[in-house]
Amino acid sequence: MSHDFTRAAEHVRSQPVLRLESVGRIVALAGVVLPLGLIGILKFTQIEIEALRPLIGGTPWLAWLYPVLGEAGASYLLGVVELITAALLIASPWSARAGVAGGALAALTFLVTTSTLLALPIWEEASGGFPWLNGLGSFLVKDIALLGVSIVVLAESLERAGGPDLRG
Repeated sequence: MSHDFTRAAEHVRSQPVLRLESVGRIVALAGVVLPLGLIGILKFTQIEIEALRPLIGGTPWLAWLYPVLGEAGASYLLGVVELITAALLIASPWSARAGVAGGALAALTFLVTTSTLLALPIWEEASGGFPWLNGLGSFLVKDIALLGVSIVVLAESLERAGGPDLRG
């Protein structure tokens, strides 16, 4: 009898935690979808095409995009990928397949953007360099968190789809 009461008490206590976790998941997903969608739309503007010039041109593993696609074409390609990724992530709560595709695309996107931290000047020299981030570093460092959320979406979607168990 006391075991049933304990289990019931744990169940009641867990409801607020479960609601909080659910809200947290929605906010985390929105925190990935909004930048992808909003910045994806910007990729079709001249301002963003010009803003990408030092980022793509200054990163050896991305610079090939310009000779192959041109500046506008590279920006448009990134915009299309970001908008498709955002749409897949929006669908991910209802479709494990969309979650796998969206999580993988988002993880790849944010892995690439965080990798630029290794090639671009991100330290504020006027303040003494490391650990003081400049504007570019401040803009890019957030992508580490977005990468983490994307990996969580991918892992949870793989689990829902019956894919490999990634817990070890």
